[in-house]
Amino acid sequence: MEDLHPLLFELGMEELPPKALPALRDALRDECLRRLRDAGITPAAVTAFATPRRLALLLDGIPARQPDQVQERRGPAVSAAFGPDGTPTRAAEGFARSCGVEVEALARENSDKGEYLVHRQTLPGAPLEELLPGILSASLAALPTPKRMRWGSGDAEFVRPVHWLVVLHGDRLVEIELLGLHSGRRTRGHRFHCSHELELGHARDYSRVLEQEGMVVASFEQRRSAIEAQIRAEADAAGGQALIDPALLDEVAALVEWPVALTGSFDPRFLNVPQEALISTMQDNQKYFPLVDASGTMLPRFVVISNIRSRYPEAVRSGNERVLRPRFADAEFFWEQDRRETLESRQPWLETVVFERRLGTLADKVRRVALLMEELTGPMGLDPALARRAALLSKCDLGTRMVFEFPELQGTMGRYYAQHDGEPDALAQALEQHYWPRQAGAELPEGPLAQALALADRLDTLVGIFAIGKEPTGARDPFALRRAALGLLRILIEREQPLALTPLLQAAASSLSDRVAQAPDAVPRVRAYIFDRLRGYLLEQGMAAEVFEAVAALEPDVPLDFVHRARAVQQFRSRPESEALAAANKRTHNLLRKAGDEGTGGVDETLLQTPAEQLLLEALRAVEPRVAAAVGNRDYVAAMSELAGLRAPVDAFFTDVLVMVDDPPLRANRLALLRQLSARFDSVADISRLATG
Repeated sequence: MEDLHPLLFELGMEELPPKALPALRDALRDECLRRLRDAGITPAAVTAFATPRRLALLLDGIPARQPDQVQERRGPAVSAAFGPDGTPTRAAEGFARSCGVEVEALARENSDKGEYLVHRQTLPGAPLEELLPGILSASLAALPTPKRMRWGSGDAEFVRPVHWLVVLHGDRLVEIELLGLHSGRRTRGHRFHCSHELELGHARDYSRVLEQEGMVVASFEQRRSAIEAQIRAEADAAGGQALIDPALLDEVAALVEWPVALTGSFDPRFLNVPQEALISTMQDNQKYFPLVDASGTMLPRFVVISNIRSRYPEAVRSGNERVLRPRFADAEFFWEQDRRETLESRQPWLETVVFERRLGTLADKVRRVALLMEELTGPMGLDPALARRAALLSKCDLGTRMVFEFPELQGTMGRYYAQHDGEPDALAQALEQHYWPRQAGAELPEGPLAQALALADRLDTLVGIFAIGKEPTGARDPFALRRAALGLLRILIEREQPLALTPLLQAAASSLSDRVAQAPDAVPRVRAYIFDRLRGYLLEQGMAAEVFEAVAALEPDVPLDFVHRARAVQQFRSRPESEALAAANKRTHNLLRKAGDEGTGGVDETLLQTPAEQLLLEALRAVEPRVAAAVGNRDYVAAMSELAGLRAPVDAFFTDVLVMVDDPPLRANRLALLRQLSARFDSVADISRLATG
């Protein structure tokens, strides 16, 4: 057996886009693995490397030559390949000719569709030198890089200009050409710390040589872990805690090859500016990690990750502090200037900003939201005047200098400015939290006013955008309606607001009808869209699809009630009685559907001929008040528990009783009994949807 050796592939280039680096690394690994396996080569293990200047793979257990490939082609059926006298037909001769052999050399193979001619041949495997160019070039072409560059005078294209290529199989150089480069065994170290090329004697030397001689940590995960450990150590030494955003940590790990953490400071006077603005500046603009004390209050310190080990760390620290100062000074200026005007005084500005051409300005939107808040004041126990004022002020902070500079602070700055203006705390909180949840799984609005404002804002957006025909299609969702629908559902469900959806959508459509006449027509589509999001929400939580369909068959309009029913059905589904009762309900539904209007009257006890009929009627009468009481209290678990007790009389009924008898009165009476049974179960869900048969 041929010896197996590790295969190293490294592509060196100009600095890659940092946010795309992990995805490029993973895609290169997956694409190469798939193509190698298609060629009959399965690595024993694979390690993917990624730094700002390189993408690399180390694949263990690779042979120097592709295994021989057995190629098989199926030809015509034997019945069509030979005449009655056994003479090959044109079909057989043509197939043999296309395979380059005589008819006599073809084999026969039996299948479930008959006997066929087949041709089998063994193709010798290609050496790596022939195999790799196609695999690697196809893999690189498949990487998620929407914009590619060209450089020099060649035709090669890639996300960044490439400068070196390493392909080693064990200690042997595999000579190939890729992207205009010839492969070699020389890599490059850190751009500033290593001015010479590094020669690799063996594929396994890759990460060790880079780290020990080139001052490059090739593993993305090792760099990320090292950066996090350094940040925490610097924070401990400074007497604080670091705010480490995972996405920022990934981005910084993609920006450096040799991370060195340094702690910087800034003028404490800037702490008078809302710390969210300072944090945003440090994280988004400078890629710094802010420090806070044990209570979460910001300290005048930060940690920066440098890409060099400088002999003059004070100069590096000072340079980063100097860059930060003007940004903080700008934020301080915006903060001071914005507070010279109240939020209420900014309302005329909303008239100048178009929300959507057919839906009007931001002022139009907040007026519609105010009307929706009127619908919510009673059910959610709000003060009508406060609710209206919250709606009218909800978008005013968008006209401030601070939000113009830091759009991600919309709402947050609204809270600060409302507090400065002396607005009630609940209103200030609502201005910030009506944007919550900002993303999947994020925090929800806390108080009723904030929840109502968040609901009204989303309802207006959803109905408005659907009404003008711009609902999401495929991957396009420019108005973030998926996020809006899911946020609306999470507020209703997780904040336990028992509100019916359709009346709210109709109210939103009514406030839009003066601008978009067809707005009411959008209500069913929006409702279906929201409940489709509810399906995904519940399935992600482990809910079975058939459980969702069982509840959806009843078309509950209150999302919170829908979830309570679904959870009860999910729990019922695990009971031993569920399978038999689901099958019985499916049979019941089928019988009633075929019967049409027959058996719609009450049950006549004088027509009950068998003990099984009498037993089922008595069981239904006994369970009915308890089920009705449980459903009335929305205790669907108790209701389903009561219904589970019907298994024995239901089984006995379907075992002993023929429903569709020839006697019309008797048949109608038995159908009426089944209608009572079906009505009891359908008070919670259509459990026939749980039947597996």
